[in-house]
Amino acid sequence: MPASRLARLAAVKGQIAALEAGTRTPSAVLPFGDARVDDCLPGGGLPLGRWHELTGSGMETETCAATAGFAALLALPLASRGAVVWILRRDDLYAPGLATLGFPARRLIQVRVRDETAALMALEDALGSAGVSAVAAEIEDVDLTAGRRLQLACEKHGATGFVIRRRPFGGASRKAATGSAASTRWRVKAAASDPPPGEPGLGPPRWTAALERCRGGRPGEWTFEWRQEADHGSHPLAVASGLAGDGVAAEERARLRA
Repeated sequence: MPASRLARLAAVKGQIAALEAGTRTPSAVLPFGDARVDDCLPGGGLPLGRWHELTGSGMETETCAATAGFAALLALPLASRGAVVWILRRDDLYAPGLATLGFPARRLIQVRVRDETAALMALEDALGSAGVSAVAAEIEDVDLTAGRRLQLACEKHGATGFVIRRRPFGGASRKAATGSAASTRWRVKAAASDPPPGEPGLGPPRWTAALERCRGGRPGEWTFEWRQEADHGSHPLAVASGLAGDGVAAEERARLRA
């Protein structure tokens, strides 16, 4: 297919994905730099100027340690473009841990709120503020009406939102499951690290992340590893190599492209 037709086809796909996501114009994307992931996302990367939902499994729905680390590395490439606001319900975000992952402290603004309503209001205000490139917020639930308001706030200045689903400590969630206006929905859990050959101790942090829902894309699941010495422009999250199933995934991608 000629390059011009491929370009027009990509533009049409972007417009369709934007319509499905409820946005007025196609958004820019942040590629992971790995076709195994980017091929599942609309436009070949994580859509920017939209908001994304991340949730944990088991006790992670209360502590959110692994989910917060994954969200921080998703937001890290955006820190060079503006401030990153982190909205907290509890005073337990470990900033030195984020610094260890390479997150610049000078770009981080922490906001602690008293309840769910205040968290949603702060998230909407931060997304709509000039000079803010990304916002992460710990929220138990976002209904469809609030989700649409968040998307409009994202579109105001192009900020990207990360809603970390976190329920109160002790007991089940008080809220029933609802629909979501999020552009993507990820389920994240910690994965075993793999130290370099011949070296004792632990390797770089790893996460197993399932892309459960993606507007204009398709689901997938991968084990990501923190790329400690990422090149300029490289994503700090890389698909861990040498895992069982890599060959199967490659065969499936070849079959789909055939």
